[in-house]
Parts: sequence; structure tokens; C-alpha cells
Amino acid sequence: MARRHGWFPHSWFPHSWFLGVLGLGAALRIVTMLGYRPALWFPDSYTYVVTAMRPRPDLVRPAGYSMFLRLFEPFHSFALVTFVQHLLGLLAGAMIYVTVLRWCGRSRRSVLVAAAATVPVLLDAYQIEMEHLLVSDSLFTFLVVAAACLALRRPPSTHRPSTPAAVALGLILAAATLTRTIGLPLIAVFAFFLVWYGFSRARVVRRDVPRRVGAFALAALLPLAAYAGWFYAAHHRVGLVGSNGVFLYGRTMTFADCSVMRPPADVAVLCDSRPPAERPTSQDYIWSDDSPLVRLPGITFIEETDALAGRFAWLAIRSQPLDYSAGVLTELGRTFTWRRHVYPDAETYGYYEFPASTPAPPDRHPAIVGKEFAERYERGSVAVRIAEPYAGWMRAYQRVASLPGALLLVVLVIPLLRLVRPARRGAARGSGVPWGLPWATAWVLLVVPAATAQFDYRYVLPATPLACLAAALAMSPDDRRDQRIR
Repeated sequence: MARRHGWFPHSWFPHSWFLGVLGLGAALRIVTMLGYRPALWFPDSYTYVVTAMRPRPDLVRPAGYSMFLRLFEPFHSFALVTFVQHLLGLLAGAMIYVTVLRWCGRSRRSVLVAAAATVPVLLDAYQIEMEHLLVSDSLFTFLVVAAACLALRRPPSTHRPSTPAAVALGLILAAATLTRTIGLPLIAVFAFFLVWYGFSRARVVRRDVPRRVGAFALAALLPLAAYAGWFYAAHHRVGLVGSNGVFLYGRTMTFADCSVMRPPADVAVLCDSRPPAERPTSQDYIWSDDSPLVRLPGITFIEETDALAGRFAWLAIRSQPLDYSAGVLTELGRTFTWRRHVYPDAETYGYYEFPASTPAPPDRHPAIVGKEFAERYERGSVAVRIAEPYAGWMRAYQRVASLPGALLLVVLVIPLLRLVRPARRGAARGSGVPWGLPWATAWVLLVVPAATAQFDYRYVLPATPLACLAAALAMSPDDRRDQRIR
């Protein structure tokens, strides 16, 4: 009998469905790189490049993605950056596939389920477009998928991350947090599941739980503490960023009523007399020149302004908790519509579509400065060059190939159906719900932006692979005795 290596049989044929999806995903990414050279730009991209070229912690965004860009600066090619981002997307799909097979076995049904779970991350046109944008989301998505797959690396019979794996898990989540701060609550989510999975095993295993969780916590928090020290040295402020109060202020301005809040005089300067129904979206209160916050002296994200905005936001939440809850649910509900709607505005929405014409150069001063740094990085022009027919193929593909929000909701509901299904006899408590970790992580990635900033379609993409992983794991058979692909 031919030997088997790792988790894959001696023949690639049983995995032909996944290899077909992976190959198509790779082909689509090649077409994207041919059609849009060297990369697509988002307003945040210029800030990332400035921080990469002039390392200093930014007040609005952590510097993790900027350090990622700096790794490739010697090559002077944003095309290389997008190539690596596309490669990370393909690797995320491969990790999901292998993880599902580890838990579900290698029957024909399991292989089909595992291949289907990779389709959104490998073939969704918006996922591919996001990988071609110079933003942190593709790197962040890869890191959180890698963390979930590492936590589920061992099959059910021995499911408990080792101490080295716990350390690696903490480091990955620290990197994710320094890429996007929404990674911070994920550390608590993963710590909870490390404890849960550990205590669901035999008593001799439970003794190792404190050591593993402690190693995980140290590995996750020490890099964050080091970054916070760098941030303090640069800005004399405690934290990872200096914009939490400002973004929460924008979130609450969709409902805040100062006649109900009765703020003190120094906070009342941030009130808006317009009825909530006539107000702009949350982001306008952060960036628009006519925002009460932006009109204050100094830059928006200085310590005093951020603290004042935070005081206003928390007063609004305490004074109008039901309005705040309704606002969060409204923003979250935008995730699950069948079709995408233009939100939060046409300009932002347009950045997530493959363009038909060359985008206009930046006109805001910070972006203009960022463009100059980008040209130094590239050692040449960074204007987007659109090459037909490749670009046209991707625009046509994007019109038909994406995961509707309503189907994402269905994917998130599938694991809940497993709760009403009796567990197999003799299963260890907690060992039968490997889907719990990716499922909870997906919900955190969807809910936290809606609760602290506002809904944005780019925030949905990192949650989608985890939701699909959870659904696939929830569909695993109770009886795993037949592990062969027949």
C-alpha cells in the first residue's frame, strides 16, 4: 500500500473539488493582477504607507499593516504586496479545508463540505478585490483564520492545544490586534475557549490548563504592552491608538439627543440640533469639516478632543441605552441584506468595486503627502493602470460572484441547529463543539464594529471565512469511524 503523508492521501484525486476551487481562485487573482496594476488604493492606504516609510505609531490605526508593508519596501513594488496578499487569501482557504478534514474525517461527504467551506474566501469577488487593496483587511483575515485553525489543529481525540501552540496562538492574535484593534476582544474569546476545551477533558489534562492559558496570555499581551510603550513614547498617551472616543462619538451621533442627555457645558459643544433622521452617517462626524467635533481647535485625534468625544459618547449610551441598542442592531442588520446597498456613502462604497476607469488622484492633504511617500516606496508612479480585457472580466465577475448577506446569516445559523441534535454517546463535554470558537469569533467581528463605529462592508469579509469554518465543523458526522474517501 502506498504511504500517506500528513493528512492527504497518496493520490490528489479525492481532493479534486478543493483543488478545482483553489485553482479557480488562483486564476481569478492572476487576472486581477493583470487588470489592475500595481494595486488599488483606499483613503487609509496612504496613512499606512507613511507609517511604513516613517515608522511612528499612528493615532488612528495600529502600525501592524504598515510594518507588513515595510517588509517589502526593499523590493519597491506594490504589485509584490498585492501578490502576497492574494497568496494569503489562498492560504486561508487551504487552512480551512485541512481543519475541516481533521475534524470531520475524510469521507466523500466531508471532503465536499470542506471544499464548500472554502468557496467564499477563495472565489468571492469582493474578497479578491479587498486583497488587491492596500489595506489591512487581507492580512487581518489571514491572521484570525490562522489563529482559529491553529486552535483547532488537533483532532477530537486529543483536542487540547499544547503549550507551544498556545504561545503561537497568542503571538498570532497579538499580530492581528496590531493590524486591526478589533483583534483585542478576540484574545478574550480565545482564552475562554482554551479554558473550556481544557476543562472538558480528563482531570489529568485539566492540570495543564492554567499553564497553557498563562502562556497564551503572556504571548498575546507582551507584544501589545511593548507597542503601547512605543505609542506612549511617541504621543505621551496610554493605549494602542488615540481614536476610540472619536469613533464611539460618531456611532452615538445617529441617535444622541442632548435634550435627553443634558450634557455639561464643555460636552454640549458636540451636540447636533438636527433630528437623528436628518443627520449624516457616523463617519461624517469624524471626517466632515462641518462636524461639531472637527470644528474644535486642533486636530481631531488629540488627547483632549478624544477624551471629550468619549465623555459625550458614554453619556449618550447611559442616557439612551435602548436607542443605542436599536442603532447597533440596525447597523448589524445591514450585514444580512440580500443585495449590497450604497453605504455609508457612494465614495466609500465605490472603493470596494473594481473600477472601470482610473481613480482620481487624492485631493486631501494627508493623502497627497501619503502619495508622495508611496512614490518613494515604489520608486515610480503609483497611479492605477487598468488593462483590458482582464479588468473587464473581473468587473463582470464581481456582478455575479459574491456571498449575499442573507446567505451569510444562514451560514451562521447552521451551527445553532447542531445544538438541538443529540451528541454521540461517550463524547467528552465540550469536545463536540469545535465550531464554537470560529462561530463566536465571526460574531465578534460583526458586532463590535457596529457597536463602536459603524457598519462597513469591508468589516464583513474577515468574519465570512470563520462563519463558513464553523458551519462546516457543525456538519461533521457524529460517527467518525469511516475516515476513508470511498
